[in-house]
Amino acid sequence: MKTNIKWDGKLAFSGVTPSGHKIKMDTAESLGGENSAPTPVELLINAVAGCTAIDIVLIIGKMRLKLTSFEIEIEGERAEEHPKRFTDIHLHYILNGELDTEKVRKAIKLSKDKYCSVAHSLNANITASFTLNGTKDEEIL
Repeated sequence: MKTNIKWDGKLAFSGVTPSGHKIKMDTAESLGGENSAPTPVELLINAVAGCTAIDIVLIIGKMRLKLTSFEIEIEGERAEEHPKRFTDIHLHYILNGELDTEKVRKAIKLSKDKYCSVAHSLNANITASFTLNGTKDEEIL
């Protein structure tokens, strides 16, 4: 997967995802942004919830259960010190429909423990490189 974002001024950025969807990111005015879009951290925690939600809907469908409504309440705790990463994320699932408790439990566990690539990516090794004034630095950081 490959994508890019472009600086829109101050601390705002926009891009187009590989699937063609436009995204915008910004930060709070108190940090120098304009609060014109979600922050990257807000997108991240919502991506965890969205990824697991898709998994669960697919798994419940394969179990031939009837889901009539579904939402997730998400709470994330971040470290006090930089990089202020998420230390804990709690997902509270609210489901309604013709559902079996054990099958719902199994669907949630399968998503959390096996399928949700976003959640499993949070512990990924992150590397960086950069180009400065048109010259690419060859060192991987």
